[in-house]
This record gives sequence, C-alpha cells and structure tokens, in this order.
Amino acid sequence: MAFEPPLCYILLALFMTYALILTYKTLVARDLVKAIIYSAGQAVAYTLALVMMAAPDLVLAYVAVGVGMYTALFLFVVSRTERYEQEKIERGVEESG
Repeated sequence: MAFEPPLCYILLALFMTYALILTYKTLVARDLVKAIIYSAGQAVAYTLALVMMAAPDLVLAYVAVGVGMYTALFLFVVSRTERYEQEKIERGVEESG
C-alpha cells in the first residue's frame, strides 16, 4: 500500500508554492500596480497556509496588514507617482545622455 499524505499537507504545499510563484512575479513585474496585486495574492496564499496550520491569531494579523493596509498604502503611493518603472529608467537615461 502506497503512502498517501493527508489532504492538509497537499493544500499547504499548494498554497506555499502559489505564494512563491507570486513572490517571483512581484519581483520581476515592471508595472507597479501589477506588482502590488501579485503581492496581495501572495498575502492571501500565506493567509490560507496559516489557516491550514491552525494559527488564527496570525491569520487575523496577516489579513489586516498583508492584504489590507499594505496593499492600500502601496496603491496610494503609486497613485502619487508613475505607474511603470521602465518610464522612470528611460527618462533618467535620456536626461543623463
């Protein structure tokens, strides 16, 4: 008889893999709004992983900070600046060259 891991282990691995993929997408995104959305998705994946590990106190704190305040703050900051990272880099090269 083959070893079958419990469903909670499979879901935990799935959520953590999804969070890792979204972390990578956050780091390579040129569009800052997309990066913020990827980061919020990462926070949701970590929150679901914390739910699977039965840590309700951490879940409440991470939802409030990681998904709520963090995302709202960065969206506000990006709305006050330029949306695309590449525009700023290209403009800096044109001004210096």
